[in-house]
Amino acid sequence: MRAPLKLSLFGLGLAAVFGTAAVTANAVVPPSVVEGWTTPANHAGMNDDTQGEGDMEGMDHSGGGASSLGLARAEGGFALTDVSAPDRVGEAGELSLVVRDDTGAPVTDFDLEHEKELHLIVVRADGQHFRHVHPERDADGAWSIDWEWVEAGSYRVFADFVPGATGEGLTLSTTVSVSGDVQAQPATGPVTETEVDGYTVTVTGDLVAGEGSPLTLSVSRDGQPVTTLEPYLGAFGHLVALRDGDLAYLHVHPHGDAPAAGETSGPEVVFEATIPNPGRYLLYFDFQVDGQVHSAPLVLDTTTSASASGAPSGTGDDETEPQEEDESHEHN
Repeated sequence: MRAPLKLSLFGLGLAAVFGTAAVTANAVVPPSVVEGWTTPANHAGMNDDTQGEGDMEGMDHSGGGASSLGLARAEGGFALTDVSAPDRVGEAGELSLVVRDDTGAPVTDFDLEHEKELHLIVVRADGQHFRHVHPERDADGAWSIDWEWVEAGSYRVFADFVPGATGEGLTLSTTVSVSGDVQAQPATGPVTETEVDGYTVTVTGDLVAGEGSPLTLSVSRDGQPVTTLEPYLGAFGHLVALRDGDLAYLHVHPHGDAPAAGETSGPEVVFEATIPNPGRYLLYFDFQVDGQVHSAPLVLDTTTSASASGAPSGTGDDETEPQEEDESHEHN
């Protein structure tokens, strides 16, 4: 594992459209669209939800390769297709998808990234119901996982993977709609301490736009520090940050080398976040104790260098205006 690992960005524009529309199913695209997959600047087949892309350019994908920020359903010779899921709350089924190459053939050759071939992130438009899961792939290249929605709304579904053909990390995404009444629960202010499954998680550090910002996540239980954090996906913790408003997506791993088998750590895990723009960020910290993974939701506003020294801080709303109603906190 690289040390330290900096926050890498693959933005997520999100259309916050709620209602009774059924889940999107992306069929195999025609040859004319396939031709566009090989040109990153031409996001053929993508959704019409590309807001925020311009001010996110220049950041790297967590896998190390260039990315168009997760806004495209098709990019760099690959496309996210055949996305299917239940279309209503409480209906048991599967969430499935296929990654195809520029010939339209399903991709079956993936490199491992953080111990998995594909990481699937699902989050509602307000930031609620965040899930980071790992579907299984069959011999024909179809990925699937048992799935059931707990609330209605518009959700962003995206796949984070490294194609074996390129060895470069890539993130592709699309949206699905789940029918029913939506009770949006957007973030209303910073949250630097939260309780999850009996654990207290706190975050300290100033999130400064345009600078490397050390953030320390601390875990305690019943007032005592937890020193038995276990390796999870090759690290002692994982941090995902979603920019409030457009859900631009950032993924980080802590400072230090990969933990050895049986090694434990805690109570602190330190990350370095490089945030390109001022604003409010929704944080999700995943950690494992006694074989159980817990996900703690937190919220931070960016500061300026002056505010980090004691001046009043701000959310950056004057500089980064949310472009969509936002919504995420649930981990499987």
